Amino acid sequence: MPRFTVHIRDEWLAVPCRDSTNTIRWLGQEALKRYIKNKPDNGGITSVKDTRFVVRRCQGLGLLDADDTIEDVLEDNDFVELAIEGDTMSPDFIPCEPGVASLSAGYKEPKEYISLDGNSLTSTDLVNLGKGLYKIKLTPEAERKVVQSRELLDTIVKENKVVYGITTGFGKFARTVIPVSKLKELQENLVRSHSAGVGNPLSPERTRMLLALRINVLAKGHSGISLETLHAMIQAFNASCLSFVPEKGTVGASGDLAPLAHLALGLMGEGKMWSPKSGWADAKYVLEAHGLKPVTLRPKEGLALINGTQMITSLGAEAVERALAIARQADVIAALTLEVLKGTTKAFDSDIHSLRPHPGQIEVALRFRSLLDSDHHPSQIAESHRFCDRVQDAYTMRCCPQVHGVVNDTIAFVQNIINTEINSATDNPMVFAERGETISGGNFHGEYPAKALDFLAIAVHELASISERRIERLCNPSLSELPAFLVTEGGLNSGFMIAHCTAASLVSENKVLCHPSSVDSLSTSAATEDHVSMGGWAARKALRVIEHFQRVLAIELLAACQGIEFLRPLRTTTPLEKVYELVRSVVKPWIKDRFMSPDIEAVHRLLIDQKASVWDVAKPYIYKYQSEYIPESRPVSPTAFSLESPASPRKRIHHE
Repeated sequence: MPRFTVHIRDEWLAVPCRDSTNTIRWLGQEALKRYIKNKPDNGGITSVKDTRFVVRRCQGLGLLDADDTIEDVLEDNDFVELAIEGDTMSPDFIPCEPGVASLSAGYKEPKEYISLDGNSLTSTDLVNLGKGLYKIKLTPEAERKVVQSRELLDTIVKENKVVYGITTGFGKFARTVIPVSKLKELQENLVRSHSAGVGNPLSPERTRMLLALRINVLAKGHSGISLETLHAMIQAFNASCLSFVPEKGTVGASGDLAPLAHLALGLMGEGKMWSPKSGWADAKYVLEAHGLKPVTLRPKEGLALINGTQMITSLGAEAVERALAIARQADVIAALTLEVLKGTTKAFDSDIHSLRPHPGQIEVALRFRSLLDSDHHPSQIAESHRFCDRVQDAYTMRCCPQVHGVVNDTIAFVQNIINTEINSATDNPMVFAERGETISGGNFHGEYPAKALDFLAIAVHELASISERRIERLCNPSLSELPAFLVTEGGLNSGFMIAHCTAASLVSENKVLCHPSSVDSLSTSAATEDHVSMGGWAARKALRVIEHFQRVLAIELLAACQGIEFLRPLRTTTPLEKVYELVRSVVKPWIKDRFMSPDIEAVHRLLIDQKASVWDVAKPYIYKYQSEYIPESRPVSPTAFSLESPASPRKRIHHE
């Protein structure tokens, strides 16, 4: 018999339906009857029949017509919300963030798996798991290690040994021994009490990353989790049943306790969960709708679920992947700006950079050479000013290899730390089955990813800062030899005047966000945890800096393409003309003033589009140039070909 879960005010109600030809109106009235049944005052509802309400699906938030039949618009186990017209009671319903509704509507269950062993997951893999591109399974070796470590813990409990977090309290209560009969309650209390985060929930993609990363760490076999509990976590991930995880509340030592506790709470069937099928609902209903049961915690399992740096690291993985993608495009766009401003290519001569052989600097200079005027790709614009009297360009153009280059090297440095952290056991105590003992340590401290992500924010900000200065040069007629603010009939039209102000405002915000969070520490847990990393904020603000930079770069790209219009009929190089054509496929030239925000957003989408980005257009020309001109011995930045080479095969992917 079909059953539906209906949300009214602060309650979720299961409503069976014997006849699916009943209408949505019937479903709403039946849910109201159940709602008022146990309310002393009938919930303030005097008559179910006369109560006016609207019903919408939790998935996609689509309104349902009251006269439609249930079988026509709903599927078995669907989740719906009922809102009473004129009701002033605040519903305990978590509205979807922008983009979540479309994500749920377009979600398709993946067919491929990534096998986790706790040792070989990459930041790229983790981001793809967050996007819902793969399911998860464990390798046989990982399962063996998990079973061995659990057997040791069961022995410790059976022999009544006193071991921190297994038979004792936590933090300040580490010397309090807990009776065996209370060990299950101890772990449940730990998760409930530590679920004290605040703020908006992580998006489904980020929660999926968080869950996947915690599974990977547990798969190392040093946490003492049972194979049954780990399999339950994997089933929840594969069904995309995702706990409500507030984004704020971690100090980054002892790990990300609050976020991971919220993650575990949903798996226990408590708190809220989200799935593409249900939207936000009570965790027990979401699990039940997907045929899953809440996790029952054994000794040490609560601690194993919440003690680690996975919040910092999963957000850090997203940050480093986004930084890598946008930094490459900054090189392409800066090259286009230099062409519009009639700069010289001499500053990118390989002999100059071989004398200061930082890998990132060499790589950026090579990219500029591959995109700008050369025998390989001649430019009419470059030819038009070949014999001008300008000796050298401003630093914002001439020093791009030095400024962009160190950012590339920083990203490579951060990516290495994040990838190491992704495959590290970071909880406490550690279980060493081969030695037959548990050891307390400090691997949960988030200083490594915190420091790295503070560094990443500073580096990416510098790309935004230099980009904003190039926008200024494009808009300023005394520097560009172009019309003021890149528009004809200046005065009547303002052109890019305020677009540049927007870029300046974002760069200014970034300056504040670049203050390192990891230089701060506040003692917590009665001075037991007397030095912390503040890595959660380091990760969140690094993402915000990257988001700001993406939009600054979108404005620079718009301005550079507008500058091209004033140089016609001259043409630039083939790869830069392809970039121009890509932009013009979504934004037309600026003839007179119009609503600009949609143009900025359209170009921003080009920068983050994984199938047709600016980098995808320029990449074939860069690779071809590099393959023909790069000497075998020349050092190249670790980020030059990483994750991009067409010859790099995926690993550990299995079809269902």
